[in-house]
Amino acid sequence: MQDYDPVKSFLGEAAEQYDRRLRGDEDDAVAFLAGLAAGGPALELAIGTGRIGLPLAARGVAVEGIDLSPDMVAQLRKKPGGDAIPVTIGDFSEVPVSGTYRLIYVVYNTFFNLLEQEQQVRCFENVAAHLADDGAFVIEAAVPAHINGLRENQYVDAEEIGVDEVWLDVAKYDPVSQRLEETHVSLSAAGGVRLFPIVTRYCYPSELDLMARIAGLRLKERFGGWNGEPFDSRSILAVSVFGR
Repeated sequence: MQDYDPVKSFLGEAAEQYDRRLRGDEDDAVAFLAGLAAGGPALELAIGTGRIGLPLAARGVAVEGIDLSPDMVAQLRKKPGGDAIPVTIGDFSEVPVSGTYRLIYVVYNTFFNLLEQEQQVRCFENVAAHLADDGAFVIEAAVPAHINGLRENQYVDAEEIGVDEVWLDVAKYDPVSQRLEETHVSLSAAGGVRLFPIVTRYCYPSELDLMARIAGLRLKERFGGWNGEPFDSRSILAVSVFGR
């Protein structure tokens, strides 16, 4: 995507709009992560608006965060308890913190926001440097099987259809770079046309496992969802738990 800036994808109106469509799996995700954290400390990579970090902290887990976007963190700060979570502004692949954590996690395909394989490997290596000996690194990510079935490696989806506003998802996939170039398009009577671009680098669970081995970690468990669903050929989601 020409002139794409990853930071701009999470600034301004994009940050303000981020929470408008919650996924509905927040309680399940928090329960799963709280069980692994055992009180913490925990570090969320790309903590954003605190969709997961805030309710996890409310369970008594000492949560810290990293995020590239000060505007996303500003939305976090507006929420009850948001001021109590320490957040480092920076590239989460570098894990620019000094502590050691019982749990480090990244959710909602956000690991794929690292657009080069080298960045993704470096993230694993830096996580390993901050992970307690008995700690867990959790990645929640979609299984990109649906991409293989795209017609000419592209699609247009209707995300929301309303009387005054329509949201479209327009995307094109490059199987060589494993990048999905995507723009969410809002068409409304009041706001006209608004574009929210995002680029991601998809990888399969097996590639994540190899990255973990490079970093001195290994897959401990993998589920098809936050409730411990079996991971199999029908799974569209992978919740992977890595450790030493």
